[in-house]
Amino acid sequence: MWVSHSERPLHVDELCHALGVEEGSTDLNIRNIPAIETLLTCCLGLVTVEKSSSTLRLVHYTLQEYLSHNPNLFIKPHSMIAEVCLTYLNSRHVRGFSPALRSVPPTIPFVEYASSYWGTHARRETTESVKTLALKLLDGYDKHISSKILLLHRMSIWDQPLDLGDCPTGFKALHCAAYFGCVEITVALLEMNKWDVQATDLKGNTAIAWAARRGHEGVVRILLEWGDANPDTSDEFGRTPLSLSAENGHEGVVRALLERDDVNPNSADILSGRTPLSWAAQNGHEGVMTILLEQGNVNPDTADTLFGRTPLSFAAANRHEGVVRILLGRDDVNPNRFDIIFGRAPLSWAALNGHEGIVKILLERGDVNPNTICQQGRTPLSLAALTGREGVVRALLERNDLNPDIVDGDGLTPLAQAVRCGHEGVVRTLLGRNDVNPNTSNKSGETPLTWAALGGHEGVMRILLGRNDINPNIPNTYGETPLARAVQFRHEGVLKILLRRNDVNPGIADNSGQTPLSRAARNGDEGIVELLRDRADFIPRYAATPQSTELFSPEPSELSGPPFKRARRF
Repeated sequence: MWVSHSERPLHVDELCHALGVEEGSTDLNIRNIPAIETLLTCCLGLVTVEKSSSTLRLVHYTLQEYLSHNPNLFIKPHSMIAEVCLTYLNSRHVRGFSPALRSVPPTIPFVEYASSYWGTHARRETTESVKTLALKLLDGYDKHISSKILLLHRMSIWDQPLDLGDCPTGFKALHCAAYFGCVEITVALLEMNKWDVQATDLKGNTAIAWAARRGHEGVVRILLEWGDANPDTSDEFGRTPLSLSAENGHEGVVRALLERDDVNPNSADILSGRTPLSWAAQNGHEGVMTILLEQGNVNPDTADTLFGRTPLSFAAANRHEGVVRILLGRDDVNPNRFDIIFGRAPLSWAALNGHEGIVKILLERGDVNPNTICQQGRTPLSLAALTGREGVVRALLERNDLNPDIVDGDGLTPLAQAVRCGHEGVVRTLLGRNDVNPNTSNKSGETPLTWAALGGHEGVMRILLGRNDINPNIPNTYGETPLARAVQFRHEGVLKILLRRNDVNPGIADNSGQTPLSRAARNGDEGIVELLRDRADFIPRYAATPQSTELFSPEPSELSGPPFKRARRF
């Protein structure tokens, strides 16, 4: 029962402690805890221990299937597990530990599972015994170690981290019951008139906020029916229950909250100025989006205050095609709106992240500009080329009004970006356009061919040299040709490709007077010197020394000596 119904795999010591709990006991009896050998023997080989993690599992997945298809084998397993967890937590031994502890004591290994999952099991099956034990635990809950463990192990996933040294002051019974979504326990707590429905925990969350965040519609409706509950109370970050439920896609909770007249559907948090619609769009919750947009007063184009990004921007960046279609179906959504930090329109975000489907959806609109330029001076095509998004590049190139040669702030064209990163497919796709110039240089005079030589991208080099209009000898502002750059970075494969071309001049000297051969000799690259020597025209008839303009020609004896001797002479 424990192995097949637990919320996560149990460690050996956890399960042994759980099996040592006596029903109705008020403290732990160490002598009741069975040895793992005894446990495995009693299970007759149906349970085994994973050596790598020291957790228990069923011996085969078919056994799990059998147990799932025969639910009557165990009588109320979840209420039984919940009762054991609560009995363990209510024991004098566990209650003796302070909630300010930074880690779980090794003497109570089952306390982490019991604290984190008792409510999950109780929500599925709540008996009177479970309810009684739960109310006993929740009385003074913020002073119990299990509240600290729950915060540390479960709530941090909701971006509400708890410092290790903190005590969970303020996280009381009603917050815990709402977090787990235990309807019967929540009702019992409310009937006791002992807890304030509007009380906030250490992060400013009300009970409604926790239930909304977790999607517990039943608890939300019960709390809303309680007269003093304010459904629009925000936490310390300005997040309301509606914002939290919209972010996590809980449609039923969103509907329940919007039924109230005192809930603001446009409430923005104080950290980033994000609305519920913005959070739903970011996570692709189409149902929540539809519900929110049915409210006539929801603005679908509101930008946040931190980044200046709209719901469409978030949806386009995160591959949510359905949300993009919903938003583009509105007349009051601007598809070309830039954010304030990166200066990117939705098309740029989709191109950067490689969302080909969204790029096509946006390009279907005639009013979407495919040449929008972000703050770095990059177009959607440049961003897609930079990140190697071949499908996006192909989709963008289908637009007749696209300019494929716009340079960014560094003077790089989309082709240069793709070459520099070694994206062969993108390079081949771009060069399929006749209006792409393969010789455009940036501010430093680096051409795409030079970038290929710099990075040692042999495949890209071959693709570029397949163009009839490529010039392989264009020097940069320092007089260095692609061949010289390949020598500098010791890319022998690129050198071989270049030296096979008859139109590549291996004797061009840079601004300091160094030829590729003299650079290779100075660096001690014997293999590269040999490659250059194999070219019949590697020695110029006349060469100049860097220090003077004196001309000289090589001695015949030097042509037959070691390559380093000849290099020194020149």
